[in-house]
Amino acid sequence: MARALMFQGTGSDVGKTVLVAGLCRAARLRGMRVLPFKPQNMSNNAAVADPGEDGLGGEIGRAQWLQALACGAAPSVHMNPVLLKPQSEFGSQVVVQGKVAGTARGRDYQALKPGLLRAVLDSFGYLASRADLVIVEGAGSPAEINLRAGDIANMGFATRAGVPVVLVGDIDRGGVIASLVGTHTILSPEDRAMIAGFLINKFRGDQSLFDEGLRLVTQFTGWRSYGVLPFLDAVRRLPAEDSVALEQVVRDRPSGRIKIAVPVTSRIANFDDLDPLRAEPNVELVFVRKGETIPADAALIVLPGSKSTIADMAELRANGWEEAIHGHHRRGGMVIGICGGYQMLGRTITDPDGIEGSGREIAGLGLLDVETAIEGEKIVRNTEAVLVPDGLPLEGYEIHMGRTTGPGCSQPMIRIGGRADGAVSGDGLVMGCYLHGIFGADAYRARLLAALGAEAGGGSHRAMVEQALDELAGRIEECLDVDGLLAAAASV
Repeated sequence: MARALMFQGTGSDVGKTVLVAGLCRAARLRGMRVLPFKPQNMSNNAAVADPGEDGLGGEIGRAQWLQALACGAAPSVHMNPVLLKPQSEFGSQVVVQGKVAGTARGRDYQALKPGLLRAVLDSFGYLASRADLVIVEGAGSPAEINLRAGDIANMGFATRAGVPVVLVGDIDRGGVIASLVGTHTILSPEDRAMIAGFLINKFRGDQSLFDEGLRLVTQFTGWRSYGVLPFLDAVRRLPAEDSVALEQVVRDRPSGRIKIAVPVTSRIANFDDLDPLRAEPNVELVFVRKGETIPADAALIVLPGSKSTIADMAELRANGWEEAIHGHHRRGGMVIGICGGYQMLGRTITDPDGIEGSGREIAGLGLLDVETAIEGEKIVRNTEAVLVPDGLPLEGYEIHMGRTTGPGCSQPMIRIGGRADGAVSGDGLVMGCYLHGIFGADAYRARLLAALGAEAGGGSHRAMVEQALDELAGRIEECLDVDGLLAAAASV
């Protein structure tokens, strides 16, 4: 019989994702069969889980892919049974156990949640039957009591599944005592009874200065403390989960020999594609936000994926970045587009059925002689590929609903299983494809940087992530009461 423990936060971005990943790795190093679980996730950073024993495969949150890596387990759609992918300010695509189930606006989704609880509990049971320990990550905060009715992400799941909760407070934001005590105050007695204790995350400086703070939280709430985790450098080497975490990535701009610029639009997706480049010591990866200009001295501009390509293309144009990209190309600069970014490089993007929203057609950047039509069938698969023309091996995944055609496709960027994919301009400076994860191929990344005039760091990006997970697990063992946390987990 498996045991389970859930981590909920006093707010979003308190560090639950990396905390769960670190605890998963710590439990694995203790010899346990451990699996991650997040009932509901909202993110346009998605990964692909191959079909499991039950034949189910498809999309999950990229964060659960990282947590599965920490466990040494194959990613499964059951690790994230409900994934919401925001398409507009008002609505999201709803993915249930890996497959698109439709789209819903915020108020409509609230009405759907009770029906989704069955899928959540089924997936949780599937994992629990295959593990010694399931570590569960909540979403948002249980303090959002206005959303408690029908909740499947926090206390609604915990009470139904009988899983104890540890509340995580982010001291880096300030007001952590008030956020913990305030959460205790507004929770119902039933929900409050599920909380086994709390821990503090992202502490900077002398932790003894917060001893009195821990005592006061316990005095007001009756909850025990499981410790204080400092702000850890290893976290910077792990993928950011969503656009909230991207804000910190945007502000973190270490200098490098060359600049690579990334325009950031509202519906940016799978931006962890850029992590291997950001980790390179000779690269300054510049995320360009609204109101900022693309650096004129950038060696490369990368257009990443998008959940709503037409809307993001319109935003790119409105921000004045189209002219900057064309100027960059005229000066001999390189441009690479991945998935939605590849679609933007073409002449037109059409969405005749309104799959992405109200926009039905828009002119692209016109740097590749291709056109894209958004179609209903969604391609979701892990894949291996080779670079054209020399066959350099690549691997990654595809998640897209577009079909791209045109004369430019006769000069593809890559081949996937013998099938041509992507396009390269006649001058060789502009290219794009549908393969996410391409920069994670160490040999390709080294070649690309050499062409831009910089030397690669020489290490494996996957090995760097694995090392960061080991470091995170080690620090968690040092700073938190891991024995106490494991003892708090309940049989399910």
